[in-house]
Amino acid sequence: MHEIRFVQDLAFIMVVSGLTTVLFNRLKQPVVLGYIIAGVIVGPYTPPFEFIQDRETIEIFSQIGVIFLMFSLGLEFSLRNLSKVGISALVASLIEIIVMIVIGYFIGQFFHWTPIDSLFLGAMIAISSTTIVVKALNELGFKKEKFVQLIFGILIVEDILAIAILALLSSIATNESVNLMNVIVTLSKLLLFLIVSLTAGILVVPRLIAYVAKFNSHEMLLITVLGLCFGFCLLVTELGYSIVLGAFIMGAIIAESAKLATIQKLIEPLRDMFSAVFFVAIGLMLDPHLLIKYWAPILVITIAVVFGKVITCAFGAFITGRNGRTSLRVGMGLAQIGEFSFIIAAFGMSVHIIGNFLYPVAVSVSALTTILTPYLIRSANPLAAGIAKFTPQPLVQICNLYTSWLRSIRLQGDSSAVVKIIRINFFNIFINLAMVAAIFIILSYVADYEYLLKWKFINATNIDNFLWLIGLIISLPFLIVSYRKIKLLSRLLVRYSHNLESEDKGKLKVKRFISEIISALAMVGIMLFVFMLSTRILPSTELLATLLIFITLMIALLWRWFVRMHVHLKNRLIQSIKKHKE
Repeated sequence: MHEIRFVQDLAFIMVVSGLTTVLFNRLKQPVVLGYIIAGVIVGPYTPPFEFIQDRETIEIFSQIGVIFLMFSLGLEFSLRNLSKVGISALVASLIEIIVMIVIGYFIGQFFHWTPIDSLFLGAMIAISSTTIVVKALNELGFKKEKFVQLIFGILIVEDILAIAILALLSSIATNESVNLMNVIVTLSKLLLFLIVSLTAGILVVPRLIAYVAKFNSHEMLLITVLGLCFGFCLLVTELGYSIVLGAFIMGAIIAESAKLATIQKLIEPLRDMFSAVFFVAIGLMLDPHLLIKYWAPILVITIAVVFGKVITCAFGAFITGRNGRTSLRVGMGLAQIGEFSFIIAAFGMSVHIIGNFLYPVAVSVSALTTILTPYLIRSANPLAAGIAKFTPQPLVQICNLYTSWLRSIRLQGDSSAVVKIIRINFFNIFINLAMVAAIFIILSYVADYEYLLKWKFINATNIDNFLWLIGLIISLPFLIVSYRKIKLLSRLLVRYSHNLESEDKGKLKVKRFISEIISALAMVGIMLFVFMLSTRILPSTELLATLLIFITLMIALLWRWFVRMHVHLKNRLIQSIKKHKE
């Protein structure tokens, strides 16, 4: 009986969606709007009777649609492009989130809602909808435009910061106060997870896909890719993060495969079908009676979302050097809320600290802003041209001077080369230490399952010692390379602090000595970092001294081998990225 209801529901959704999409396509209107209208037509709030019987299964299908949309976004995303828009994305995201939380709070207070309801409202309208934006940009044919990369960068930063917002709200819900350390730890763990998963994924996954592709079977390739996507999403949810983030990361990793074009063609039909169900599900939740009852808050919040996000995102893009037209297009593309708003509202309801009305209000605002999104994106260019006509010439000159000034203050020549070397080395040190941290965190987690590790030659008393030693040995290539990079940076620091050509040999020796001291102190700090990470499995003081002597001898004997091992891993990573480019 359940199967018949499900087939009936899916049939209604697909038939009505097909009709509405054809109609909206003929009228040259966004197809996304057609899906939402289809959801309203077959939804429970539209007479004469309810078409959909199994809402729960349709909701599951809609979540699969989110996974496919985000996975497809990852496939089209370039990590190199993210590095180009990183600062702009971060600045625009922070400005938008902070301002929108404040606006949401004051709107809630204006309608005499409780402070907690107002705070949750601010959080719900702070994060734009990646799913809706991706679909709208694809549909309008804008995904190859330059400004779209900045939009994607802002959306990624927002999704990461949304995790911190959830941690902050969770702290408020449980302790009725803000635990800043909780938020910092949550963000640190998330950043560590992103670095390790991307690095390890790019090393392994493209090679696995290349192996499967040798069989020349699209079926095998598709099933392998889907297994990687859904398996990684499961891992991400087990770690307490969003499915949205997991699907995107795996898409970005698989994007480095040489078989990217084939994979995109295989995924596209699945993405289109399940994403249609997702947008229909939004229409199913749209209650016209609720729109009438809460019309004033819904209208005010919708206006605040549209104008607030357009202004804050455009301002954030402009102050980081984007021209006015690009900044406006970025702002117009981010003026909506979506899946994260539902997550935040559902969390507040699950812990019983917000009113039941907030969730349907969020759904209504999301539906209205989703309807407006394609029109806003499409009207960005004409609006920019109109604003340019009526903007006073002195103000235009000031804006042009500002963007020109930002370009002019970039370092050039030798200074630029030195800064680039320093930046690359700092980045390498950061990545290597992140890998070390991941190794010890994983081993500390493994140590909690002692019953799996009790082999014949290892008993319960020395499992921790064994894991710590293994962790340090695995970490040695990363620690040795970090030391080499720190040494290089310290020498650069000393070399460029004064004019060495005018100094005698005695002063040069002193500066080299200072360079060695800086390197040694940095390594002491790194070892303290390792000890701090491994407190769960750290050996006793006596055994620790013995193990450190053993490790020191190993480093002395195998130094070059460890360096070659790291270089080999690094080259494999670079080759994986180059193969994708070729």
